[in-house]
Amino acid sequence: METRKLGKSGLEVSALGLGCMGMSFGYGPAADKTEMIALIRKSVELGVTFFDTAEVYGPYANEELVGEALAPFKGKVVIATKFGFAPDQDGRWTESNSRPEHIKSAVEGSLKRLKVESIDLLYQHRVDPNVPIEEVAGAVKDLIQAGKVKHFGLSEAGAKTIRRAHAVQPVAALQSEYSLWWREPKEEIIPTLEELEIGFVPFSPLGKGFLTGKMDEKTTFAPNDFRNVVPRFSEEARKTNLALIHHLEILADAHRATPAQIALAWLLAQKPWIVPIPGTTKLHRLEENLESVSLSLSSDDLFTIDQALAQIKLVGERYPESAQKMIDR
Repeated sequence: METRKLGKSGLEVSALGLGCMGMSFGYGPAADKTEMIALIRKSVELGVTFFDTAEVYGPYANEELVGEALAPFKGKVVIATKFGFAPDQDGRWTESNSRPEHIKSAVEGSLKRLKVESIDLLYQHRVDPNVPIEEVAGAVKDLIQAGKVKHFGLSEAGAKTIRRAHAVQPVAALQSEYSLWWREPKEEIIPTLEELEIGFVPFSPLGKGFLTGKMDEKTTFAPNDFRNVVPRFSEEARKTNLALIHHLEILADAHRATPAQIALAWLLAQKPWIVPIPGTTKLHRLEENLESVSLSLSSDDLFTIDQALAQIKLVGERYPESAQKMIDR
């Protein structure tokens, strides 16, 4: 497995990581824990060294799963987790909380669930409008000095926020959505990261499953699958957005690949410090995704994709309105 470094942090990981959220949360009923432990351990065998989780996934269940699965590989893998949410009075994890005392408390819980002495990469899950980012970065800096965290990351942060945080504690990586069907980071975020030498970890690199080419407007989701409330997954939006899949399928056929592999190869070709984290609960999908690392797209291929993207108007917001408000601009 090829490895990549996340900016100038020195944090070296496999070129593709594994997003573990969907094993416990978000995409319908949680998968069988024993099967997911086996899948995570198989991914290590296949060369994956970078695993992504968060305390809010479950909540807690995903960190516990990842901690148990990776316990035999201490020192050989990199685990990233996140703080930044807290339960409201009804027990729903919808409130932002990045106060320094809460960050330190959250880290203590994550350390126990992950069965580690230090968190490799700690992200602020979403920017908290009620807490200056300088205070957040300062709290993480304290945790790094205490040996409880190794690297600091941000998620879905805007360029100005990234700069302010980086001035207090160097940011190793930004995690945000980036894929063939969400390319907004290319405009301002990627140039900022390149200037500051910060790595980029795209989540949902396969468009929450859409870029696999395995769904259409008739696809249905489990009742507790969050895609049911995502505007981009409405029946009408999916029908329109299939135009992108048709272009991917043509290029995939030419390379004897799959649309998912083309989508991941496109991301990997953008910058050498980009490390996508596709998620899956199926071994054959894991293997399919990992094969994209050895798929090389030519400059002509990339030009063809860019031309197609310029002609296609993708429709539907990527989050419902309530979640859109939490994106830092």
